[in-house]
Amino acid sequence: MTDSKYFTTTKKGEIFELKAELNSDKKEKKKEAVKKVIASMTVGKDVSALFPDVVNCMQTDNLELKKLVYLYLMNYAKSQPDMAIMAVNTFVKDCEDPNPLIRALAVRTMGCIRVDKITEYLCEPLRKCLKDEDPYVRKTAAVCVAKLHDINAQLVEDQGFLDTLKDLISDSNPMVVANAVAALSEIAESHPNSNLLDLNPQSINKLLTALNECTEWGQIFILDCLANYTPRDDRESQSICERVTPRLSHANSAVVLSAVKVLMKFMEMLPKDLDYYGTLLKKLAPPLVTLLSAEPELQYVALRNINLIVQKRPEILKHEMKVFFVKYNDPIYVKLEKLDIMIRLASQANIAQVLAELKEYATEVDVDFVRKAVRAIGRCAIKVEQSAERCVSTLLDLIQTKVNYVVQEAIVVIKDIFRKYPNKYESVIATLCENLDSLDEPEARAAMIWIVGEYAERIDNADELLESFLEGFHDESTQVQLQLLTAIVKLFLKKPTETQELVQQVLSLATQDSDNPDLRDRGYIYWRLLSTDPVAAKEVVLAEKPLISEETDLIEPTLLEELICHIGTLASVYHKPPSAFVEGSRGVQHRRLPARAGSGESSESPDVGQPVGAVPDTPPAVIPSQGDLLGDLLNLDLAPPTSSAPTVTPSMQMGAMDLLGGGLDSLLGGDIAGSPAMGAGLASAPVVMPASLGAPVSSGLDDLFDLGGGVGMPTGAFVVPKTIWLPAMKAKGLEISGTFARRAGVIQMELSLTNKAMSVMTDFAIQFNRNSFGLAPAGPLQVLTPLSPNQTTEISLPLSNVGPVMKMEPLNNLQVAVKNNIDVFYFSCQYPISILFVEEGKMERQVFLATWKDIPNDNETQYQIKDCHLNSDAATTRLQSSNIFTIAKRTVEGQDMLYQSIKLTNGIWVLVELRVQTGSPNYMLSVKCRAPEVAQLVYQCYEMVLKN
Repeated sequence: MTDSKYFTTTKKGEIFELKAELNSDKKEKKKEAVKKVIASMTVGKDVSALFPDVVNCMQTDNLELKKLVYLYLMNYAKSQPDMAIMAVNTFVKDCEDPNPLIRALAVRTMGCIRVDKITEYLCEPLRKCLKDEDPYVRKTAAVCVAKLHDINAQLVEDQGFLDTLKDLISDSNPMVVANAVAALSEIAESHPNSNLLDLNPQSINKLLTALNECTEWGQIFILDCLANYTPRDDRESQSICERVTPRLSHANSAVVLSAVKVLMKFMEMLPKDLDYYGTLLKKLAPPLVTLLSAEPELQYVALRNINLIVQKRPEILKHEMKVFFVKYNDPIYVKLEKLDIMIRLASQANIAQVLAELKEYATEVDVDFVRKAVRAIGRCAIKVEQSAERCVSTLLDLIQTKVNYVVQEAIVVIKDIFRKYPNKYESVIATLCENLDSLDEPEARAAMIWIVGEYAERIDNADELLESFLEGFHDESTQVQLQLLTAIVKLFLKKPTETQELVQQVLSLATQDSDNPDLRDRGYIYWRLLSTDPVAAKEVVLAEKPLISEETDLIEPTLLEELICHIGTLASVYHKPPSAFVEGSRGVQHRRLPARAGSGESSESPDVGQPVGAVPDTPPAVIPSQGDLLGDLLNLDLAPPTSSAPTVTPSMQMGAMDLLGGGLDSLLGGDIAGSPAMGAGLASAPVVMPASLGAPVSSGLDDLFDLGGGVGMPTGAFVVPKTIWLPAMKAKGLEISGTFARRAGVIQMELSLTNKAMSVMTDFAIQFNRNSFGLAPAGPLQVLTPLSPNQTTEISLPLSNVGPVMKMEPLNNLQVAVKNNIDVFYFSCQYPISILFVEEGKMERQVFLATWKDIPNDNETQYQIKDCHLNSDAATTRLQSSNIFTIAKRTVEGQDMLYQSIKLTNGIWVLVELRVQTGSPNYMLSVKCRAPEVAQLVYQCYEMVLKN
């Protein structure tokens, strides 16, 4: 007989009858009655009135009856808290029952009764069960602690349950270990700063031992816990990877994905030249491929995770392209996801295979899939340049099919190909124009209009084509109207005589007859541009467009890192961080991949940096690896720094108050009168910087005298002209050029930021890697207004020299990261060592003589400066403007010998002997220094200053 009979009764006075049956002396009748009560409860009837009678049935040895009563109790304890207290004694008794199943059942139910009044009575039984001899009871008690913590966290902490839970990680039974880890992880998630899971190599070893023996869900708990651990070095990382790798062959796909997550995270720490690194890459591919033979829902989850993995490490699956080819019976959501991964894996090696496959897909019956396949062909063309021609001819074949939606998608895609490869495939325009009448989707119409406007000079009847669109102007979507307006203005600028009426017509339609503010504004801007300055209009409208980037749909690197840390969870399916869809405090903890080993190099500071105020013990904020840098940069505190910018010493402020009164010569450079005395006097009193260190250093006076290169320099020190450090092609449209200067004792990084992209750039920030002389930004990168397309902004960034130190190669190399709202970009540049020459670099004669003798002769380096036509006085003056001070001068047999001293910001002294032979264009330079590495840079500085 089945249990369905319990659900079919509607006698009058049902509650009364049940009450009588529950109080019956016969065990069987009692059990039947409790089953009826549970059945009524299940279908939603209120049977809470029977609470005392059901609780009385708890006193029984029958396990089945006990389970039923506990089930009732869990359901109604919250609505009847006072009555629930009656059950406490039974719990306490059951926790000491000889049968471990009953002990575990009591603990499990205790955890599910969410009533504050009861919890304190349950602490004692729970404590006993946590130390129970039977592992089944212990593992149940471990989960109960997490449930109790959710109800009353303070109570759990006061009772010391968390410490007991930590001890269970060392338990001999793997299932107890797994449940203890699960409970601690759960508690730690709701209290991110509690540091409950204090993982160390010993506890990790215990977890890895338990990993081989526990159930699949236990393995997942342990693997997820391992993923939160950061190994000390690459050796520990490798050893964990070796012990986790066998999980990749597990039958449960959740275990496989959790293992992949751990390996992806710890691979970050392995050096790429390690043999094991290559082996691990090879081992990761087969389990991922196997996941794709599961049922469609699992395939979809696997594909979403693979999408992330391919973006982070495409080399894992680069030889597995065929696995992602679409099967005829795949559901649409699997097909679209596979298509996306195919494009990510497309390369020169497999492009022919991919294109043949995509062409096949474009003839399928599923419209959404066909559209995506056509788009995919275009993305392949943009990604793999060698395949562009083949892609274009494939698209033309598809246009010839005359299938409406295929033609429209192809036209949208060809527009992007034109943007990527200008002046290459324009011969196909004629074919596109033939299909003009069949276009009915806004995106396709807008793309076609853009093509006609952009290449109007190549299309004889461009005006007729655009006029045909203009007839139904008000029925078009905004996207088409805006595109049509721009296209006709382009056409007018290219063929003004033939299209005057057309442009007037469209401007009038856009400005007078349209309700759309975007369209009206654009119309007015074009109208004013054309009427006031046609040349400017031409420069604006027909400006050269930046090339579109290869993959615009890549996930932003920091988000990708966080998602890799969440492989196998919902975050990896949504491609959103947990904080975006988990309410409350849980899941808001941001995770990052660890830094690669070796990226920080050794922690010892270079010889050069030793005497400086560099403290090698403090962990420096290194930025060599992308993984390390991204998080730091994106979390940059963009408020002004706590350490103030370098202050100007009182001795420097002479002459700062009176720029014109007697100080005019300082503006025009020290060598006006060719007198070294004037230069010497000026060097000790440089002009103070403008009040705001972040402001560009140019005053009205500079413009007045049109000084060009030496603008604002206190004594005409030479500044290297700006060079391009980061071309727009490598930085998604952001071009950075710059130079370095030293002004009034402050090192400046002079930057020009140019936006050559189509979108506005904001949220700029900058960070330096450790470098030989500890250079670091002394303040934030102040780009005060958003940087619009084709706009350039000039910034003067003050630098301090108290940053972390690491010897670079070459010594004056500086690695820089600049972040904006689009991405983080990296470049390196070299600064002239002269920016490190301090104003207090003039040595006493006696000290100079003693130091020269004291430095070993092995540290002396000699150089020749050719083609220099200055006499010794002019050379002295010019060098002094760069803080190279002449201590003494003597003339021997027509040869002037200048003895000079330089002091670097890190306290290193450089002593120089410069020989100037009258009538000879070649100088001899001898450089002596305790850090001979700087000699070459000092020589380069002399060359630069004396020859410019």
